[in-house]
Amino acid sequence: MPTPGWLAPDAAERAASPQVPITPFFGEGYSAVVTSPNRTLYKLLSLDSQLTPCRRQELLSQLELCLFSCQGFFLTQEKERKKKMKLGKVEFCHFLQLIALFLCFSGMSQAELSRSRSKPYFQSGRSRTKRSWVWNQFFVLEEYMGSDPLYVGKLHSDVDKGDGSIKYILSGEGASSIFIIDENTGDIHATKRLDREEQAYYTLRAQALDRLTNKPVEPESEFVIKIQDINDNEPKFLDGPYTAGVPEMSPVGTSVVQVTATDADDPTYGNSARVVYSILQGQPYFSVEPKTGVIKTALPNMDREAKDQYLLVIQAKDMVGQNGGLSGTTSVTVTLTDVNDNPPRFPRRSYQYNVPESLPVASVVARIKAADADIGANAEMEYRIVDGDGFGIFKISVDKDSQEGIITIQKDLDFEAKTSYTLRIEAANRDADPRFLSLGPFSDTTTVKIIVEDVDEPPVFSSPLYPMEVSEATQVGNIIGTVAAHDPDSSNSPVRYSIDRNTDLERYFNIDANSGVITTAKSLDRETNAVHNITVLAMESQNPSQIGRGYVAITILDINDNAPEFAMDYETTVCENAQPGQVIQKISAVDKDEPSNGHQFYFSLTMDATNNHNFSLKDNKDNTASILTRRNGFRRQEQSVYYLPVFIVDSGSPSLSSTNTLTIRVCDCDADGVAQTCNAEAYVLPAGLSTGALIAILACVLTLLVLILLIVTMRRRKKEPLIFDEERDIRENIVRYDDEGGGEEDTEAFDMAALRNLNVLRDTKTRRDVTPEIQFLSRPTFKSIPDNVIFREFIWERLKEADIDPCAPPYDSLQTYAFEGNGSVAESLSSLDSISSNSDQNYDYLSDWGPRFKRLADMYGTGPESLYS
Repeated sequence: MPTPGWLAPDAAERAASPQVPITPFFGEGYSAVVTSPNRTLYKLLSLDSQLTPCRRQELLSQLELCLFSCQGFFLTQEKERKKKMKLGKVEFCHFLQLIALFLCFSGMSQAELSRSRSKPYFQSGRSRTKRSWVWNQFFVLEEYMGSDPLYVGKLHSDVDKGDGSIKYILSGEGASSIFIIDENTGDIHATKRLDREEQAYYTLRAQALDRLTNKPVEPESEFVIKIQDINDNEPKFLDGPYTAGVPEMSPVGTSVVQVTATDADDPTYGNSARVVYSILQGQPYFSVEPKTGVIKTALPNMDREAKDQYLLVIQAKDMVGQNGGLSGTTSVTVTLTDVNDNPPRFPRRSYQYNVPESLPVASVVARIKAADADIGANAEMEYRIVDGDGFGIFKISVDKDSQEGIITIQKDLDFEAKTSYTLRIEAANRDADPRFLSLGPFSDTTTVKIIVEDVDEPPVFSSPLYPMEVSEATQVGNIIGTVAAHDPDSSNSPVRYSIDRNTDLERYFNIDANSGVITTAKSLDRETNAVHNITVLAMESQNPSQIGRGYVAITILDINDNAPEFAMDYETTVCENAQPGQVIQKISAVDKDEPSNGHQFYFSLTMDATNNHNFSLKDNKDNTASILTRRNGFRRQEQSVYYLPVFIVDSGSPSLSSTNTLTIRVCDCDADGVAQTCNAEAYVLPAGLSTGALIAILACVLTLLVLILLIVTMRRRKKEPLIFDEERDIRENIVRYDDEGGGEEDTEAFDMAALRNLNVLRDTKTRRDVTPEIQFLSRPTFKSIPDNVIFREFIWERLKEADIDPCAPPYDSLQTYAFEGNGSVAESLSSLDSISSNSDQNYDYLSDWGPRFKRLADMYGTGPESLYS
């Protein structure tokens, strides 16, 4: 008879649906009826009436889940199947369902095996009981969109007799939030849509408890709910879009790049993650391997110069590319890289250029370029002159940036000597590719003809530099030398000469305009200028604008015209305790002349100084001399300075001499002979001050005077009165000071302690916010007297301070004295109470406070003259 919980198929369904035997999974006599996929009705026929209810329910749960999983594949393709499937494909779908059912039953058998091998569970006080969970693994189809909770499986224990005494509890991942269990029947349902890509399985724990005692009747068991995958994710190219390059002229099948698509579906289940690649755009130039995604060239000899870039669209489709599979695309930009497959070619067979003969050396004559369709290193050129009559006159080099051949001049051109040149120039690729040498030579030649044009050239000197020599003793007008220049043109125009005075500012020399003879115009002095570099200008008589330049170097020869002299200004000292024969100075001489054999000086004392008794001179024969003492006992008090004339003779021809005076000072020296002081005044006034010290003291005094003047000026400016004359009526003037009081935080203007306790001695305190001109040195001491008297005295003291102090208010400030006194007769100083008729406070003393309080005295005084004023 049919199993409870399943509807037996009627005769029509049996006839229209195939009946599948399932003997290998459930035993002899079992078969399943699979109806059409869109009805999702699966039924099980059981011919074995000996199955226990638990075993039957377990088999039913497994079969239901497997069939439902198989059904899920077809549900995702329902719309497409309705459009595309024909009658013959329905049987094919049934066949796929049976295959999936076969796989599920295989899993069920393994699950049953694992269940039968579970360890037994022992309960204290009872006999051994077999552990009887139905299985330890469930399967749930992802992306279930039904309105009712999805049935997952059933938990059942052999202890459960079906009388409701057992309840089932579920815990673990997703318990209560995703998975719920019927505590009476053990049925597990999923309440939310599950996504295998977010979480592939859930681990839960189940417990069977006695409903009355709430104690476990079975040990807690852990099981897994696996989420079965459906094809709900399309392949994605995570690294796209792609860019790649391949050399041009590559053979067919050359690998370009590999693209990879990723499918988030389960790769171990079905074909949902099995991706097949195809090319949608880019044929027939490229192809793609269906399984690997490797893009290859499909056409030979693709030329970069014809088209250098291709845009490919690659598709990745799951379900092995079958209909109904999901797909994703990406773009691949393929660039053909350059190879050296094009030889250089000159656009013209010959070139002609005209250049003037006056063009300087290293000037550019022409630029030529051979065209090359390649780019980069494949288009780099080398140019060379292979033939012609311009060897040595011209050279050609390559411009690295533009790859042009630059023809330059190596020697001066002369129209009168040669009027034209012909060059044969070759251009070749620097690096040729041997694979393409069969296409022809990778070089080309052209002819370049250079025409030399005649120009009116300036005169040319016979020598680029004329060296000349002249003695500094030569007379004015003597000839030094001659320069010569000529016109190189065929006209041979006469030449006139002149000196560029910018090179001869002192006008030492003259030149004959016709002959080019250079003479002296002034006396020369070698010691002033030893070499004169002048520029001689040569101009054509017929065309003065054509000027040639020649350079003359005139060296001045030396004569002995300078006497020797001391090499430096000597500061010679002699100690008071010096001994006879002691060397006190070593002297030398210099001479501005430069004799060819070098200097030789002779030293001696003049005739007048030869017999002096103080000092002597010794010639050292090495252009130096030593000064020695002849006696001891030098005293500054007797003579502090000695003058010694020294006679020096040079070795010139004729020889010259000079007398130089050596100044010797007498000094007080220490034990080592080091001079301490050399002034006679220092000996007489040892305590005197030096000039530097006096200047420093004077500077300090002046600085102090300036500071004192500044301080006095600032104090006078601060003492200027800030208030108006009391006699002036200031009520008609509005004076704005922009000075706000400090409020309750302002304790600088008055002493708050004095206001709060007036029965103590008040110390004298000055205001820190202003600088008063008169400071009170003492304040009266108040004794304990009535509060109104104390307050009156306090206000009076403050008033006098304000009247006398020129720096006190008027300011736009408010001073509040928060004190009403203890037991004051007036009780309150408020004008609201004071003006009342029943007030017994006497304010007549306000008239004694001066003109500032006259208005208050008129308002609150009791005199007859102030009642209505």
